[in-house]
Amino acid sequence: MPQARLSALHGRIVTMDPDDAVFDDGVIYVRDHTIVAVADADEPPPAGFEQVKVERTGATLYPGLIDLHNHLSYNVLRLWQVPRRYTNRDDWARHPDYRKLISGPMNVLGQTPGYPAAIARYAECKCLLGGVTTSQGIALFSNSGMSSFYRGFLRNPEVSDGPGFPAAHARIADVAAEDGERFMRLLKQKSALLLHLSEGTDARAHKHFQALTLPSGEIAISPSLVGIHCVALKRKDFDLMAGKGASMVWSPLSNLLLYGKTANIKAAKKAGVNITLGADWSPSGSKHLLGELKVARAVSQAQGGLFSDLELVAMATRNAARAIKWHNVVGSLESGKRADLIAIKGTDKPAYAQLLDCRERDIVLVMIDGVRRYGLPKLMRGARHAETWTVGGSRRVFDLAGPVEGPLKPQGLRASTDLLRRGLRDLVDLAKELEKPRRASRSAKPEWFLALEEEEPVDSCIRPRLCNHGTSPRRSSDPLEMARAAAVPLSTLLGPLELDPISLCDDRDFLAAIERQRNLSKPIRAALAAAFA
Repeated sequence: MPQARLSALHGRIVTMDPDDAVFDDGVIYVRDHTIVAVADADEPPPAGFEQVKVERTGATLYPGLIDLHNHLSYNVLRLWQVPRRYTNRDDWARHPDYRKLISGPMNVLGQTPGYPAAIARYAECKCLLGGVTTSQGIALFSNSGMSSFYRGFLRNPEVSDGPGFPAAHARIADVAAEDGERFMRLLKQKSALLLHLSEGTDARAHKHFQALTLPSGEIAISPSLVGIHCVALKRKDFDLMAGKGASMVWSPLSNLLLYGKTANIKAAKKAGVNITLGADWSPSGSKHLLGELKVARAVSQAQGGLFSDLELVAMATRNAARAIKWHNVVGSLESGKRADLIAIKGTDKPAYAQLLDCRERDIVLVMIDGVRRYGLPKLMRGARHAETWTVGGSRRVFDLAGPVEGPLKPQGLRASTDLLRRGLRDLVDLAKELEKPRRASRSAKPEWFLALEEEEPVDSCIRPRLCNHGTSPRRSSDPLEMARAAAVPLSTLLGPLELDPISLCDDRDFLAAIERQRNLSKPIRAALAAAFA
């Protein structure tokens, strides 16, 4: 029988448990994948830990951050300079820049051998730099008709990790989306259903919510529903969601950049909706959830201090775990729960502010399921597959060991970074290669590609389009217009692009790009400049 892996980490421990317990001088004891105890440092260790050396982290420990809305496949792309203010998601996706700068490059990389694995590795490591231990996953499809998820070291809400981790549903088949009764049955069957909801500010966006009222009078809202964005919702809509036990995912930066406003979060809070956070994606959102927490705080402060620091941290931890029904296993640091945690340098600030004020270089440890995946060299001794990296001038170590479950061959971060830089530089050549006719081969192994969910393939829909008594909006995109645009070869449209830097503190252009965003108000722009400085 293999020897148990034991850890005892000393620091200030912010548990995020129901009592909001904070151990100013505490130790968290971990055996293999599980937290055995959280206790004051002067208490005797639990049985089996008597000979375990207590590691002094000099840090504040929190549960790992849970990002409930992220299109990870796109997170190699830089922040898009949004050309104008939009009122509906269907509109900005039709802008010529979208295919040139976002969907086109990702279709090329996503269909070129070697690049899907590099994108997956880069995106996951980018999450680690922001303290994220759970994020929506990267979907894959093959030329043989099979589909899968990339299974790396991050937890994925759409894939069960065993008892206590029910798989959420995030890609809704068109037939269910167009048939309200089937959609309602799906809602009742799933523990959590993550759904883009009313993404935009106009009446069309709001009709997506109205369409949840079925012809029978039944409302397709339940504790399983996790509405993403909810920008067009009104106070009475949030009252309805709260009354039905539904949750929401707030993505303020993406909303502000695209629409000039975000969800009526004050109404959502007053109604009692369970609020969580999502970074969305790097083309119009944050690099990771730590960045989105800072945006949420800036918006809260602009509204007179709507949320306390505790409430903001809860959105990214226990609230998120509750939304996807994982609250019995993660989301707080308690005995018996899985050891997903992050450590933030220092104990000098108030407990919750220590996280919200930190920079990426202040993250000294990220542990997922009891495995140390990223951190300071002294806290990463014994890493099975160590890869060093520099973040804001400070040395860090990744442990990328462990088999990747699924069809993609794992790659190192440095090798993935080099490949992605070359690929984005050589997009035209890669596009030309894809445009060449291919011979079919019966003996060839399945080729795996990225399933770019923002493109909404024919068998899935990430936004509700329920057909009922005339309230459901039709897709606003003209199919003929879209077909004509898609007919233009990507090799004639694309040009070289730069890889989005993996860390904010090493991205010299990010603040300048934020400053140039036309849809941000001056107060929010100034608040973000201070938060990200």
